[in-house]
Amino acid sequence: MSTEPEPASKDATDAVDTGPETPGTAEASAPGAAGPAEGSAPDAAGPETAAEPDAAADAGAASEVRPDEPAGQGSDAGDGDGAAAQVSEAEAELAAQRAERERIERRKAEKQGPIDAGGKLSGTAADLLAAVRAVESGEKPAAPVFGAPEPARRPAPEPVRRARPEAAAPPAGPVGPAGPAPETVQSVRRVLAEGGAPEALAPQTAALLGEGAADALRADPWQLLRVGGVRPEQADGFARALLGAECGPDDERRGRAVTVWLLEQAALAGHTALELPRLTATLAQRGVPDPDAAVQSTLAEGEALAFQDALEESGARPERAAGGAEGTGAEGGEGEEGEERPVRVLIGLERYALAEESLADGLARLVNSAPKQDGSAADWEQAAASAPGSAADLIRAVAGHGLVLHTGGEASLAEPAALLRAAHALGLRAWAAAPGPLGRDRFAALLGAPTADSASPGPAAPAVVTVTGLLTGAEGPGRDADGALDLDLLVVLDAPQLDVEAGALLAESLPDGARLVLAGDPAVLWSVGPGRVFADLLAARVCPQVASRLPDPGPLGELVSGIGIGELGQVEAPGKEIVIVPVRDAGEAVHRTVQLVADSVPRAIGVPAEETQVITPGHGGAAGTRALNAALKERLNPGPGRFGGFDPGDRVVHSPAPGRVLPGRVVTADADGLHLSCAGGTVVVPKDRVEGSVRHGWALTAHQALGGRWPAVVVVLPGDAVQALSRPWIYTAFGRAARHLSVVHGVEQALPRAVAEVPAKPRTTRLPVLLTPQVPVTD
Repeated sequence: MSTEPEPASKDATDAVDTGPETPGTAEASAPGAAGPAEGSAPDAAGPETAAEPDAAADAGAASEVRPDEPAGQGSDAGDGDGAAAQVSEAEAELAAQRAERERIERRKAEKQGPIDAGGKLSGTAADLLAAVRAVESGEKPAAPVFGAPEPARRPAPEPVRRARPEAAAPPAGPVGPAGPAPETVQSVRRVLAEGGAPEALAPQTAALLGEGAADALRADPWQLLRVGGVRPEQADGFARALLGAECGPDDERRGRAVTVWLLEQAALAGHTALELPRLTATLAQRGVPDPDAAVQSTLAEGEALAFQDALEESGARPERAAGGAEGTGAEGGEGEEGEERPVRVLIGLERYALAEESLADGLARLVNSAPKQDGSAADWEQAAASAPGSAADLIRAVAGHGLVLHTGGEASLAEPAALLRAAHALGLRAWAAAPGPLGRDRFAALLGAPTADSASPGPAAPAVVTVTGLLTGAEGPGRDADGALDLDLLVVLDAPQLDVEAGALLAESLPDGARLVLAGDPAVLWSVGPGRVFADLLAARVCPQVASRLPDPGPLGELVSGIGIGELGQVEAPGKEIVIVPVRDAGEAVHRTVQLVADSVPRAIGVPAEETQVITPGHGGAAGTRALNAALKERLNPGPGRFGGFDPGDRVVHSPAPGRVLPGRVVTADADGLHLSCAGGTVVVPKDRVEGSVRHGWALTAHQALGGRWPAVVVVLPGDAVQALSRPWIYTAFGRAARHLSVVHGVEQALPRAVAEVPAKPRTTRLPVLLTPQVPVTD
C-alpha cells in the first residue's frame, strides 16, 4: 500500500506476523536487490505491506535508519552540540542500559546450576534440552539438534534484593558523538564498494562490527545484515560479489545471519521471541535449505537463546504455527491422569530475553515485598475517604501493595493525580513519569506540578518527569547510595508504551519497599519496542487492578469510548466537536487537510493552526506525513528550506534515539547544526544528523502522537490506508483530540469494519510465563 506502513519486512510479514506496531526500515541497495533503496534519511521507509503503519514514527525518524536498536543504542542525535562538558542524554541512556545489561548478565551467570528437569522429555524436545546443556558447557551440540531450550524457571516466593550497580557517571571532559575511527570507516567503505553495496553504509557498519569491521565483512559478508535496513537478498548480492563461486544458499554463515535477522524483524514487530516451528518455516521461505541446522548454528554461536515454556493444560498453544507439534514435549512432571505437560519451544535474541527475565524478577520482588510503612493505616484510609470514586480505591490499593495497575481513559488521569497529592501529603517521595515529554507536560498541567529536571519536588507538589530522564538522572530525584531511585512511590503514566527493556530498567531501579503504579489506557497502541508489558500484567492478574469509573466527557469521549469496545456509532455533536470530511482520492485528502488546518478550524472552532495536529497512518504515499508536511509547510511557513529542508519557524519532531520523539520548532541554523526548541529546552542537532533524526511535525503518525493531546486534531484516512487501520490505531488517533476532531475520510466502510473486526495483532512474549511461578494470582 502506498501509505508505507513502516513494516519490519515484506517477506517476513506472513510467517513472522510482524504485527501492528512494526517500525519501518530503510532499505539500502545492494547487488541482488529488487531495486534501489531510499537511503537512510528519516523518510526512508520499509517496503509497503499491510502491517500497521505507524511504528516508524514511534521509533521516530532515527528508527528508519537503524530500526533494530531501541532508545539509547546507535542514537544518531544528542541533546546538545556535542561539545558540552556533560554527557548527552542519548549517551547517558546508552551508558545506563549498558550497565544494566552487564548486571543482568552477571546475575544470569550466577544463577546457572544443575536443575533436575527434562526427565519426562522425549524426541525433539529431549534433543533440544540436551543441546542447550551442551552449549552452556561450551560444547557443540549434536548435528541433528536444532534448539536449545532453557530449563523451567524455579519459583522465587521469597525475593532477595540483589546488589545494584552504581549509577553510570558521565565521563570527565567534553564528550562528542561516539563513532568509529575514520580509517576503520574508510576500510569498510572500500569493502562495500568492492561488493557493490552503498558506501553510505560504511559508518553504520563500522560502528556495529568494530575496529576489524573490514576483515569481518570479508570473512562473513552476511554480517552486512546487521545494518538496519539491509535485506537478505541485498546481503546475498554483496556476498556473491565478494565470495564468487564459494557463495551458496546453504552457507552456514548465511543461515545464521538470516536467523538473527528474522528475530530482529520479529522484535520490531513487538515479539520478544518466536516459536520454533514458525521460525523454521520462515527460514525455509527465505531460501535457507536446512532451517533446523541454521537455528542450531545460531544457538551454538550464542547469537540467540532457546526456551521451553510449559503451557497450561486447559489452554491451547499460543499462536501455533502450521507445521505440527514440533518442539512440544513435557517437563516438570505429569498431570493428574499421568499425561505429559505440553511445552512450546521459543527462540529469541539474548538482549530481549534477558530484559524480559529481569523485568519479571523486578516485578515479582515488588509484588512479594511489603511496601515501606509511610504513614499509618489510619492516615491512608483518611486520604482514601477524602478522594472521590475510584480514586479512593486506587489509594487503598497502593497503601498495601508494591505493584498496582490502573486503567482508564483521559479523564481517569485525575485519579493518579489524586494519589500523588495524597502520598505527598503523607510524606512520601512521590514522582510521576511519562514515556515522553508530551505525556509529561500534559499530566503536569493537570497535577499543577513542575516538570522537574533534577531538583527535588519540594513541599508544594510532586513532580513529573520522563522515563528516560528518570533513568539517566537528567530529571527526577537521582539515585541513593545503593544505586536505586531515591523515591517511595512512582506512578508511570501511559504505561502501554513501556517495552520490556524500559520496564526492566525501571523495575530493577526501584528500592526495596517502594510502590509502583502503572497507569494507562489498555485500548491504545502498544509500545514501539518489543513486549506488551501492561497488557501482559493485566492478563497475568498478579497484583491489584483498579479500573477507573470516570468516563471521558462530551461527544468526543462518547465516540472514543465506543471505538474502544468495537462500536463506531453516530454521535451528536452540536458544537461541531466532530466533523467528517469525505474525499475521493489522496490528492483531495491533502487539499482538504491543508484547508482545515489553515482556515476552517481556526475560523469555525477558534483553534489556531499551531494548536492543531494532523495524524495519518504512515509516512509515505500520496497522503502520508511527508506529503502532508510538504503541503502544510508551503501554506503555513513557506521557505527555501536551506538547512536540510528546514527553515526557522518550521514545526518539527526530533528523534534523539529510536523510539523517542520530541516535538519542537526550528529556531535557527548555523555551522554547529540545526537549533531546535524542544520540550522547553534548546537542542542543537549536528548537520550530519539532521537528515536521520528530524522530520517536519505538522503531520504525525499515531505512534508519534501517543501521549499528547491537542485542542484540535485532523485525522487523515486516504483510500490506500485501509490495510493499516485497526481498532487500536483509530482509538489512539481519535483520542488525541481534546475539543475538536475532523476526519478526512476516504476509506468508506473500511473504517467501521476496522473498529469492529481488527483488534491489535498478538505478540509473542514470555512475561506471564516468567511471572506465574514467582507470584500468586490475584482474584
